[in-house]
Amino acid sequence: MDQLLAMRAFSRVVEAGSFTRAADSLNMPNATMSKLVQELEAHLGVRLLQRTTRRVTVTPEGEEYYAKALCILRDLEAIDSSFNTAHRNPGGKLRIDVGGSTARDVLIPLLPAFFDLYPDIKIELGVSDRAVDMISDNVDCVIRGGPLENSSLIARHIGKASMITCAAPAYLKKYGVPAYPNELKNGHRLISYNSTRDGRPFPFRFLQNGEKVEIKVESRFSVNESNAHLAAVVAGLGIIQTFSYAAGADLQNGNLVEILQDWRPSSYPFHVVYPQNRYVTPRLRVFIDWLADAFPQKVAGPII
Repeated sequence: MDQLLAMRAFSRVVEAGSFTRAADSLNMPNATMSKLVQELEAHLGVRLLQRTTRRVTVTPEGEEYYAKALCILRDLEAIDSSFNTAHRNPGGKLRIDVGGSTARDVLIPLLPAFFDLYPDIKIELGVSDRAVDMISDNVDCVIRGGPLENSSLIARHIGKASMITCAAPAYLKKYGVPAYPNELKNGHRLISYNSTRDGRPFPFRFLQNGEKVEIKVESRFSVNESNAHLAAVVAGLGIIQTFSYAAGADLQNGNLVEILQDWRPSSYPFHVVYPQNRYVTPRLRVFIDWLADAFPQKVAGPII
């Protein structure tokens, strides 16, 4: 038995909650993953995992072994990384997940400068607005906006995005330009952005001189992806609230018009998030540090 490989296999099954997802993340056959864990259990003389047709659960002995194995695996990664980085620049693959409009308008335009600094790092970019399971999806870090909900993750603040309310000129010509937030309740079409977590629409929020207003109106059209959200407002389907960086180009070329400028909502925080139970590799560390420096100005969007 390769005990180190077996420890890695067992630890990844615990993190992923599935032999199949764990095998995929380590690029090995499911049968090999299962055999390694069985050999480890035979070597230790204890049951580490309880398997059923639907789920895998960790036994008390498995939880204890996982905690101790994780310390060893972290130390080994740290030792390997210290020798590797002493002789060359950080290299290897980073798996990053980011929302659609943030990828298009913020991260991707910045990446040429990152690759100039770190030519040996490769990036596999997942682009979606859905919430990913960082362990089972084998993602190194995610870039997300909004309040943080998962305390088991480590987050670093990387900037704030300004929020605006806008619509297409043709829409405003047909339905009129609202002067106050409450006018949105009177015959206006609102395009809702639905949460990918629970499917609920985010309310429209406004702020002026400390006064907060929240508008909840049933929408004729709703969407759960940021690029489609922007396409809907450009098509004249209604009014949206979005990031200024996402709407900046369409505002400048006249496809969109900002409304209710005096009632702009509070700025929206962005973070880069990664699991706390994984060693931060040098390639991930330099990416996070670079992101914290380059991202804030770009995500703040154009001055409108």
